[in-house]
Amino acid sequence: MRNRFGSALIAGVLLAPGVAFAQPAPTAQPAPAGPTFDAASVRQSPAPDMAKMIADLQVGKKPESVHIEGSRATFTYESLNQLIAYAYKARAYEISGPDWLVTDRFDIVARMPDGASKDDVPAMLRALLEDRFKLTAHRAMQEQPVLGLVVAKGGPKLKPSTETPEPLDETAPLKPGESMMDTPGGPIRLIKNQDGSTTYNMGTRGTFTLKFDGESLSMHMQASALSMNGFAMMMTTLGGGDGRQIVDMTALTGLYQTAVDFSLMDLMSSLRDQGINLPTGPPGGPPAGGASDPGGGATVSAALEKLGLRLEGTRATVARIVVDHVEKTPTEN
Repeated sequence: MRNRFGSALIAGVLLAPGVAFAQPAPTAQPAPAGPTFDAASVRQSPAPDMAKMIADLQVGKKPESVHIEGSRATFTYESLNQLIAYAYKARAYEISGPDWLVTDRFDIVARMPDGASKDDVPAMLRALLEDRFKLTAHRAMQEQPVLGLVVAKGGPKLKPSTETPEPLDETAPLKPGESMMDTPGGPIRLIKNQDGSTTYNMGTRGTFTLKFDGESLSMHMQASALSMNGFAMMMTTLGGGDGRQIVDMTALTGLYQTAVDFSLMDLMSSLRDQGINLPTGPPGGPPAGGASDPGGGATVSAALEKLGLRLEGTRATVARIVVDHVEKTPTEN
């Protein structure tokens, strides 16, 4: 089994032709009882500039984004899978539906009503998806194939964190090189460092830093304070489980320092698996060992082994948002 390590903040993407998915047939939608956007424009995202996307990935910038400022909410290059996750305050891997949910991309620009805050955005987005895409879905606990994150033979080789993460101050002015990103789990402050790396400050959830090495075609990820549950969650969203959810089964508590090096080619391969039409080699030509050459960095298995951890296939009952019906083409603006 090959495990691929993508990027959390860049996983899942792109476009496909439109048809309707109906399983079972939709039921009549009542008028939304909660808050709604005053107005919204929904358009299919244009095909991305691949050269620019690769350059952005190399500096830790993801193609998709959510930006909420004042009365304006903007969702750029977001898959329906990501939009549904945001609307339900879930994670993208918790959405169960047709495969095209992760490939069809949309740009949404919406105006919020007076008095609304960013906390109202998920409910307003859900109402928009129900109206424009005829979305119906329900929550369920389902037994699914997963990868268990367990302690390897010989015990863990993790270093306890010396930090106590503090809550993120959303009102603090942004410094040069900083930006804010809204996620269903809460805000993240992105900090562009002088060495070319990007730090993701998640407040009490900890921090991690990504740095690409163009010469070795590898990316270094380092976290200063993460729980094993948070580490498993991060690995899932980074693509480290070949699309399967990674569940913490280590029974380890506390916060730990973690560092992982993995190959840029594995990252690109993971993105291709999720729908991005990336070239088969790195910028400038194919890798020396062919398109499957992992470049620098380690495989997920080798990287985890250094931490005294490993992944094993198993099954677990996990929370899911099950999509009953959704249209590929939204109604007209």
